[in-house]
Amino acid sequence: MTTAFDPIDLAGTRLANRIAMAPMTRSRAHNEGRTPTALVAEYYAQRASAGLIITEGTQPSAVGQGYPNTPGLHSPEQTTAWREVTDAVHERGGRIFAQLMHSGRIGHPDLLDGDLHPVGPSAVRPEGQLYTLDGLKDFVTPRELTAEEVRATVAEFASAARNAVAAGFDGVEIHGANGYLVHQFLATGSNHRTDEWGGSVENRIRFAVEVVKAVAAEIGPERTGLRISPANPYNDITETESEETYTALVEAIDPLGIAYLHVTEAVPDIRELTLTLRKRFSGTFVLNPATEGPTGAESLALIEDGTADMVAYGQLFIANPDLPARLRNDGPYNTPDRASFFGGDHRGYTDYPAL
Repeated sequence: MTTAFDPIDLAGTRLANRIAMAPMTRSRAHNEGRTPTALVAEYYAQRASAGLIITEGTQPSAVGQGYPNTPGLHSPEQTTAWREVTDAVHERGGRIFAQLMHSGRIGHPDLLDGDLHPVGPSAVRPEGQLYTLDGLKDFVTPRELTAEEVRATVAEFASAARNAVAAGFDGVEIHGANGYLVHQFLATGSNHRTDEWGGSVENRIRFAVEVVKAVAAEIGPERTGLRISPANPYNDITETESEETYTALVEAIDPLGIAYLHVTEAVPDIRELTLTLRKRFSGTFVLNPATEGPTGAESLALIEDGTADMVAYGQLFIANPDLPARLRNDGPYNTPDRASFFGGDHRGYTDYPAL
């Protein structure tokens, strides 16, 4: 029987176990260049016992930033700074992918340089607010991307992926979940386009497929992953035809041979669709399962019964940097301190000397 503590071959990259560290925003790029700091290197190195670390969302372009102090991978300075992080993880035997996250309409002009303004597939303003350095502010109406800008955005993902490899990352994960730009193209509530990127299921998946193809062509499919969250309403997303949309998306990317598909079960009663996608995808299947609280040791059974090849853990990795060892020993677990989740030097645990 396969267990979470068995190694796995991730499209040619050997992982020590099947426990992934899920991407979590940390907002620690406290500098003008939005580069990762020494604290970021220490943070990820302390969690190098994960089979795979997936970093916080990292913007592939300046306009892709959606939160304060998030790092990028679109400048030479950012690429150089990330090398300190990847070296630190590799020195401890870990593997690390950079998550490329364009926030799209989930942003605010106050977070962006110059006269940049949040963009999206359509000029549809999301309901709600987001954090800026001046406090909570209402979302704004995004500027609809032109066809030329859509193609340029695809190219920006590929360029950021190239920078990631230059920075020493083992690969990249394309963020197609949680209401950010790729997800906005997939969802009918945020995508009102009438051109080749809107309307039908085939058209709405086109942007996601083009990004995956461009990244895979740039750095190799074995270094490319995709994260999705079917039917997730986060960030004011409204989806219709979720089953048809995500089945079509997975069938379109599967022939590319990418390293993994990362599914986040963000809503209850989604397991049937998860299992459908599992059958449609021939690569490594990473699952962040639906749970009532933080994902716990009970979810390791999903590997044993074949539901997933790997399980991704989020909150518990904040409080327990040595989480794989604690899962193997069934604890003890520190309780995550939500005050520590975003930035600063706050500690999210009580007995582990980590940041």
